Amino acid sequence: MIDNPVIRILMNRKSIRKYRPDVPSDEAVETVVRAGQQAPFAHQTGSLLLSRDPASNPFGAPLCFVVLVDVNRTERVMAARGWERRSSDLDTLLFGIQDAAYMAQNMVIAAESLGMGSCYIGAAPWMAGKLAEECSLPVKVFPLVALAMGYPDEDPPVRPRYPLEFSLHVERYREPDAEALEHAMETMDRGYLEQDYYRRAGFMVELPEGTPETFTFDDYSWTEHISRKLGLWGTDPGMLQGILRDCGFDVCTTGRADGEEE
Repeated sequence: MIDNPVIRILMNRKSIRKYRPDVPSDEAVETVVRAGQQAPFAHQTGSLLLSRDPASNPFGAPLCFVVLVDVNRTERVMAARGWERRSSDLDTLLFGIQDAAYMAQNMVIAAESLGMGSCYIGAAPWMAGKLAEECSLPVKVFPLVALAMGYPDEDPPVRPRYPLEFSLHVERYREPDAEALEHAMETMDRGYLEQDYYRRAGFMVELPEGTPETFTFDDYSWTEHISRKLGLWGTDPGMLQGILRDCGFDVCTTGRADGEEE
C-alpha cells in the first residue's frame, strides 16, 4: 500500500471508550465541525448537536456530537425561495442519511488528525424522542448517529477487517465460493479472538430462552456475534417506522410525486 500521513490516520483509526478529562479547545471543536461541513453532500442536510457534559456523554467523553438529518432546515431554505418539497420523505431521507454519514466520517478523521479519538454510537435513532424533548428538535429532524469524542485514555489495537478480495468486486459482483467464505470468516474471528475482544468487553448476545448456549469466550467471535445481532434483533420494522413518523417522516406511504395516492 501507498503510505502517507492521511492513509496512516485512516488505517490506524479505532473506537475509543476511555477518555482523559482534558477538554478540547474551541478552536479544535470548530476545526472538527468545519471539516465535517466540507464533506461531500447531496442537499447539505447534515447538522449537529453538541454536548459538553461528560456526566451525560457516552463513556464520560468531554464532547458528544449527534449528527442530524436536518430536512427542517432544507425546507426553510426552499420556503424562502417560494418552493414546497414534493420529493417523498423516503427519497429525501435517503439522501439526508448519506449527507449526515459523510459529515460524521469527516469529523472522525479530522479529530484523529488532532490527536483525539472517537466512538460511533449507533443507537442514536432510538433516542430520537428523548433528544427531541430535551433539545427542542423540530419535526423533519432525525438523529442518525452520535459521536463520543475527546483525547484517548486507552490505546486499543486496530480491529480486524475482511480480506480485500472478499470486499472488492471488479466490474461485476463475484459470489464467494466456500473456500473464500471460510477464509474471510476465519480472518475476522481469529483476529478478534487474538485480541480477546469479546471476553474483555463482556459482549455475548444472549440466545432466546430455552436455546442451549454452545459458545464460550474461547470461541465466540465476530461472525457469531454479528449473526446473532442480525438474526435476533430489529425484527419489527414498525418500531423504527414509528420513530421516523414521530420525527415527521412518513416512509411507508406509496403515492405519486404530486402527493396524490395511486
